[in-house]
Amino acid sequence: MEDSYRASLDYLYSLQLFGIKLGLENIRSLLERLDNPQRKLRIIHIAGTNGKGSTAAALANIFNAAGIDAGLYTSPHLHSFTERVRIDTRQISEAEVVALIDEIRPHAEELRTTFFEFTTALALLHFQRSGCQWAILETGLGGRLDATNAVLPELCLITPIAHDHTAYLGDTLAEVAGEKAGIFKSEVPVISSRQQPEVGQALQAQADKLKSPLLQAGRDYDWDSAGGDFSFRGFGCELKDLHPTLAGRHQHQNLALALAAATWLKHAGLDLSEATLRHGLEQTRWPGRLEWLPERTLLDGAHNAAGAQVLADYLQQQDLKQLHLVVGLKADKQVEELLSPLLPFVGQLYATRPPVDAAIEPEKLVQLAEKSGILAAEYADPQAALAAAQGNRQPGQVLLVAGSLFLVAAIREKLLTSTELLSISN
Repeated sequence: MEDSYRASLDYLYSLQLFGIKLGLENIRSLLERLDNPQRKLRIIHIAGTNGKGSTAAALANIFNAAGIDAGLYTSPHLHSFTERVRIDTRQISEAEVVALIDEIRPHAEELRTTFFEFTTALALLHFQRSGCQWAILETGLGGRLDATNAVLPELCLITPIAHDHTAYLGDTLAEVAGEKAGIFKSEVPVISSRQQPEVGQALQAQADKLKSPLLQAGRDYDWDSAGGDFSFRGFGCELKDLHPTLAGRHQHQNLALALAAATWLKHAGLDLSEATLRHGLEQTRWPGRLEWLPERTLLDGAHNAAGAQVLADYLQQQDLKQLHLVVGLKADKQVEELLSPLLPFVGQLYATRPPVDAAIEPEKLVQLAEKSGILAAEYADPQAALAAAQGNRQPGQVLLVAGSLFLVAAIREKLLTSTELLSISN
């Protein structure tokens, strides 16, 4: 099976040569050939800049705690392709991946589908064939022209929106928000996290156009943070003293959005007890995002300016200083905007290339660190950077890995004995 699985993935990854092809014609044609599996699912569709994965994982855990079969589709993965497609929080098997790729491939070759279009169809077909009642879908890029937007959801969720992928989504927050709001459907309710004013205005304009109820944090639901814990209230539900596994106060807004969705669905007739909501939320994990490993090692896939600021806020809240930072960025990232918020917490920086085709030259990261008076050096690969950081830090000092999920994955594989299965539940 290992050989056939690897061959199937080699074919699937070869579709990345088609690049990013925004638009819905291909995915709709492909789904039509597969008898439109998405029409047999009740769908929750999630868009936003940061926090989509955490929100989706929390919802999947809540559904699982309630005994409701639900598919979960997220991207990217850390270690294994199978992380992208889950049922009841469990990864799809390699054998199922092989069978589905074999089935879909003839149609995909005729249509010249992209990697993400193929993967989206694979996930939806797997969910439908497995008897799932629900599917929780995270957009890949944007929303309006994202392949996941070929579905008709029962509920749309919007996580915090910030600048990212500006070449595709626009230079202003209003433009980015307009692309994210492209997932809205006529009269389908939308629940949004707290947003910046121009984002909120863009979301409201699209909701008004489609007569879609827009339910907002701070008005229709809210939460209060107290250290690592928080309390939620909204849609007739109040949950006090929640103890999430996920680190960072920023996760409270993502978890609150998941709770808002669940409580809204509860009032719409879904059988979700408050005990189920609490248990599912508190069990949620999302590896690679503010994830602590043994020996004071912190991993975080902060890959844009908003994510870097969230990480910086966490470092400040935890009073973490003189960090040994292993960092590497993809070539499409704004170096200064991403790195600058982190530098005040860094004692020494180890710049490297994440394992991607196009990465920022480590020399640029070193120069920026040295301008701030931080000792820095470049390393040929993540393993060399990790070894140097481990050798230089003193007992008790924190080693932070950030800047790219690809970098986090490479370091995680080095530090952990097994990464084939990535649990999103405690």
